[in-house]
Amino acid sequence: MKVRFEGAADRVTGSLHVVEAAGHRILLDCGMIQGSDAEEALNLAPFGFDVAGIEAVVISHAHIDHIGRLPLLVARGYKGPIHAQAATAELMPIMLMDAASLQESDAERANRHRRDGEPEVVPLYTREDVQKTLPLIRTLDYHQRTQILPGIEINLLDAGHILGSCIVEVFADGRKLVFSGDLGPKGTPIIRDAENPQTADLLLMESTYGDRDHKDRAETIRELGDILEAAWKDGGNVLIPAFAVGRSQELLYWFARHWDDWQMSRWQIFLDSPMAGKVVQVYDHHHELFDADAQDVWKGTPNPFRLPNLHVTESVDESMAINRIRSGAIIIAGNGMASGGRILHHLKHGLDRREVHVVFVGYQAQNTLGRRLVNGAKSVRIHGEEIHVNAQMHTVGGLSAHVDRSGLLEWYGGFQPRPKALLVHGEDDARTALAAEMHQRFGTDVELAHPGEVVEV
Repeated sequence: MKVRFEGAADRVTGSLHVVEAAGHRILLDCGMIQGSDAEEALNLAPFGFDVAGIEAVVISHAHIDHIGRLPLLVARGYKGPIHAQAATAELMPIMLMDAASLQESDAERANRHRRDGEPEVVPLYTREDVQKTLPLIRTLDYHQRTQILPGIEINLLDAGHILGSCIVEVFADGRKLVFSGDLGPKGTPIIRDAENPQTADLLLMESTYGDRDHKDRAETIRELGDILEAAWKDGGNVLIPAFAVGRSQELLYWFARHWDDWQMSRWQIFLDSPMAGKVVQVYDHHHELFDADAQDVWKGTPNPFRLPNLHVTESVDESMAINRIRSGAIIIAGNGMASGGRILHHLKHGLDRREVHVVFVGYQAQNTLGRRLVNGAKSVRIHGEEIHVNAQMHTVGGLSAHVDRSGLLEWYGGFQPRPKALLVHGEDDARTALAAEMHQRFGTDVELAHPGEVVEV
């Protein structure tokens, strides 16, 4: 069995790995590269492999940096099955249609401002491309070891990252490859904790937070409550960039849990994403994947997805109307790195106001607007306009959907014996720090994966 690293081997986003085994080739993930305009332009480059030679795709979870290039793969000739856990399979049409709509609208906007002689901007893919992709999806459940090609079997374990997220076990040629996907921290609300495969001949392991630990979750929740109280006293709004799957649902969960002590009824809460509204329905379909605490919360009052002051905005006009509200609004909008989506409009109208509070609840990749704001930028450009930054910035790291350094070490320590590990899905500083710590603590072989590198299992 061989693995070739094609994506997320020198950055966090763009997860894509080619596995060659038993005379076949499969892909683990096919994600979109996210970040600066220059980085996102890399999505248009040819794949580093023969698309016609790929016979199956296995998806770890439904975030766009893990599935976002699937329609492009299909448009370039892929016709095989796309295997995904059942909840992931239900989320994928929502995520991909939204991504295609954004691609189309961004291209349309760019072409409206195109100068004479400049080439026409085309979307990475269209909604029609997504429609051609969806029939290829095949659903699997956790703990259902399945032969996907002669001589290749896979098994999915819960990764505890978002609903339906998976650790992928690949069995072929008498060897076992484990791909961690994205691992969630222990105690993440709503979803169950990540499982541990215990054995592997080779491990592909995420390393997003390989160089740092998160704040204590209880401390983080207190911090979130304090931010809301300060924002109320300041008379401003709260802007929360959040992806539609994962953090948005967790935020609503905490609003429900602290409904009385945070005086949540005084706010207007906007989930400004038609996609997020559809995602809520998927969560409602899969209570069997919830942890015990979430099961209890969903039976109580108020229900996190049916808060009496929650507004799920569908249309663009509804979204733009929110900007007329000058105070008392909590606005959750995508995307989580502020590199696109509706949050840009709210930031454009709010960043210059001192009384506005911006709360980052997830990882901010290099060269994204979110990272620049977290790093203290005094002004930023949004939709071609320079915006002065006067709003108050908050990074609430304890709400991350990714396990931290200590959690990664604990999870790896659950393998007996400890396998060779290739670190993916992380920036080099984080990967280097984690590799050094793993080698020192466990004395095992740990390397940083690099694009185009081939490793034999």
